[in-house]
Amino acid sequence: MTLSSIVAGSRRSFLKTSAAGAAALTMPAPFIKRAYAQGRNTMVFASGEPVTGNWDPTSHTVLAQINLEGYVFGQLFRTPMGSDDPTQIVWELATGQKILDLYTIEYTLRDGVTFHDGKKFSAEDVKATFEYASQPTRPAAWYPGRCEVEIVDDLTVRVHTKNGNYPAAAFYFLAGFLPIMSAKDIADPATLQARPNGTGPFKFAKQEGNTTILKAFDGYMNGKPLLEEVHFAYIGDATTRVLALMAGEIDVTERLEPEQYESLSSEPKVKLSRTIATENKYLHFRCDKPPFDNPLLRQAASYAIDREQILGVMGVAGHDSSNYISPVKFGYVDLPNYPVYDPAKCQELLEQAGFPGGQGLPEMEYVTSTGFYPKTKEYGEVIAAMLQEAGFPVKFTVMETAAWGARLYQQAGQPSFGDMIDCGWSTGSPEPDLVLRSMFYGKAGPKGGLINGIQDPEIDAALDAEQAEPDPAKRAELIAKATGVIAAKTPSLSLFTSVLLHGYRNGLEGLVFYPNGPIDATKAHFTS
Repeated sequence: MTLSSIVAGSRRSFLKTSAAGAAALTMPAPFIKRAYAQGRNTMVFASGEPVTGNWDPTSHTVLAQINLEGYVFGQLFRTPMGSDDPTQIVWELATGQKILDLYTIEYTLRDGVTFHDGKKFSAEDVKATFEYASQPTRPAAWYPGRCEVEIVDDLTVRVHTKNGNYPAAAFYFLAGFLPIMSAKDIADPATLQARPNGTGPFKFAKQEGNTTILKAFDGYMNGKPLLEEVHFAYIGDATTRVLALMAGEIDVTERLEPEQYESLSSEPKVKLSRTIATENKYLHFRCDKPPFDNPLLRQAASYAIDREQILGVMGVAGHDSSNYISPVKFGYVDLPNYPVYDPAKCQELLEQAGFPGGQGLPEMEYVTSTGFYPKTKEYGEVIAAMLQEAGFPVKFTVMETAAWGARLYQQAGQPSFGDMIDCGWSTGSPEPDLVLRSMFYGKAGPKGGLINGIQDPEIDAALDAEQAEPDPAKRAELIAKATGVIAAKTPSLSLFTSVLLHGYRNGLEGLVFYPNGPIDATKAHFTS
């Protein structure tokens, strides 16, 4: 198969299927019955990824579960990413902040807030959450060091950030991202893991197979939601999710394929949402082992990839970017040294690496997933063909989402799975370090970067320098410098910024779609 035929085939049109034709969907029968029985006061959301079953928010990086937890847990505040100013704040559990010195920030907390189990929210919950979640042993590490929190009174806390060498002037980017847990739950890990308990608009009711059921919280601080229930149902296949939406069996679906989005635009039953995401999609090179422990080969592979063709495959689901962070993140710039398609440069680097024309290179496995991210198989085939044409002997492997996820991260004492692996990374904050330090800092994981395994002192030094700068304008410059260093070492290639494509029922009003994936349904309601 030629490269041109792969690209042409990846742009096939999505074939619509009538609601009657959706009766044979491979979804559990109890889910279908429940969706019909609940009527119009229940919103059914179809997720493309399963939840883990461990409800401790610091125990995982599963996007589906993070999205679901957004309904249950409150945050100190939110940042409306995508605006002209990513430093804006929308207050939630906090009502204000003061920077007291280089490494101390004080938060004033909202009075009269309760957790779903009836416990009153107070400073002890912020202290317990920050200190627990900043432990380096937590899988969803969010802070480069242990936070220390001083309780001034029940509604005032002072966070000391010196242990992480993180200036208070930048700390609030991280603080707004973290779900606030109950101190009582944190003291009992079994309870914390068994069920989510937050201050958000919906409370956890039960888990039935692959469906999580939430109920409106009567005591929510901004008033009880208009919806009585929200059901999160895992439906791994994108086509099945669309057919269920057309059949009226679900109300909202995520991660539409671009052809599906375009086809559904003419459907009167459906509304659409398109949001530039905080998520970039990456091709990670496994830097912890040959052949991609050699930076010349990583760079050569990057110059063999025409990202414009990848965007052609993605259509409305992709947004052009030339950096390792999304354009809605703080500090984004188009990097002047970011790898661009240059076959001659690729061959020059291959020769410098001792593999002229690719001669002598071992077979390299490129691993991707299917069912969750849009068009990974289609654009993966294009990338594999490009690499093969350049002389890289690539084996292309497509895996179901759960199997791929089990092999994604670097594991201590175990060899990496594959030589290249495709993955997106999304966070709920404009803070770039949530991506950069996770992916590219030498101490991020047991073998370096969480997925690529990079350990490079120059990258580490550049990331330490931007992290330690308290002045936002100067820090933005240092972030650009740090991402430029990463581009020069190329442990990964960011292919594009994702665009979140959601479809939902006409007659469902009041949804707010965030750039990191969650949906605010606090004011959502059905008009028909």
